[in-house]
Amino acid sequence: MNSTIEIGKINQLRVHRDSEYGLYLIAENFEEVLLPNAYVIEDEMPIDSIIEVFVYTDSEDRLVASTRYPYAMLGEFGYFTVVDYKPYGAFVNWGLPKDLFVPLSQQKTYFEIGKKYILRVSQDKETGRLYGTQKIGKWLSYQPKNLNKYQKVDGLVISKTPMGYKIIVNNLYEGMIFDSEIFESISIGDKKTLYIKNIRQDGKLDLSLNPIGKDLTAKKFETKILDILKNHNGFLDINSKSDADKIQDIFGLSKKSFKRSITSLLKQNKIELHNNGIKII
Repeated sequence: MNSTIEIGKINQLRVHRDSEYGLYLIAENFEEVLLPNAYVIEDEMPIDSIIEVFVYTDSEDRLVASTRYPYAMLGEFGYFTVVDYKPYGAFVNWGLPKDLFVPLSQQKTYFEIGKKYILRVSQDKETGRLYGTQKIGKWLSYQPKNLNKYQKVDGLVISKTPMGYKIIVNNLYEGMIFDSEIFESISIGDKKTLYIKNIRQDGKLDLSLNPIGKDLTAKKFETKILDILKNHNGFLDINSKSDADKIQDIFGLSKKSFKRSITSLLKQNKIELHNNGIKII
């Protein structure tokens, strides 16, 4: 249970009392927040039970709780669609009834309704209001802590460059997936599980979509081939002599990686090679 109510985060709060508007929840310091009727499930939320809710402020700056969670919480980055625009700022859909406000001062370019932008969810320290900002650079750290080569991390694809794609790692660091590392579909706004290939001297991260190390990578590729075969009734009209583009389209692998994986699966007696394709055993 939370000692205090935290705006922009998931809180564990106790159901304190009922009202015509919904349930009032409290933290250990007895601060209250309303969970509107739209989110109340009576059989699962008896008085004195502990429930998890997201807390933010409504249009009148009152605390409100929700069992629905936004696309990104305080301190996190997301890819949001603009739904309204005013002279003083824009409003983006972030998955809750009240849209997230992006002040004009926090836009690097004028937003357009219907377009999507990478934003960070931040908080005004004076009012407690949550807002979105496109000025993400100042929120990134270039002094990686508790990160190691080959470590698995979470990433958000934020832009395309001539060399590859820029990534925000763990909502804090900047990284890059180079084109030579990409053998699957990738787009701005995608959330990916990634692996640290290198930690550069400038504090940026070189990333891979696949586990680092021959054994880990080989196992992942082999599992991927078997899964795709299963989804095609155990057979595909493709083999190691097939066109590289066809292999890329079906398996998301380079021809070299595909041939190496096929050889390994043959040795493990998991597939059979036929003149017109490969078959799972």
